[in-house]
Amino acid sequence: MTSLRRIELSDIKLNMIFSAPVYFDDGKYMFLAEGKEVKPYHLAALKKWSVPYLLSRGQAIEQGEGSNIERMTGFDKRRLAQAKMTGEDSDDIEELEEL
Repeated sequence: MTSLRRIELSDIKLNMIFSAPVYFDDGKYMFLAEGKEVKPYHLAALKKWSVPYLLSRGQAIEQGEGSNIERMTGFDKRRLAQAKMTGEDSDDIEELEEL
């Protein structure tokens, strides 16, 4: 298993996406899920909570690698369409649409 790599907060930028989950400095609690974008509220939380650094087994992904992001996150357009048709939980549908 690959060890966790330290990510300095100065390296965390708005809209970044990582190839693996990103954890708080304790290595136990997840800060950001694999394939999710860093949003303004993520950056604000890091500053507010004085988090010294983050940890991940992955790396930042270039935004142009959209097809790779979809594959890594398990995104499935058919699942999204089916969820809309069957009326699955609206939170699940919104999460799929964000991908």
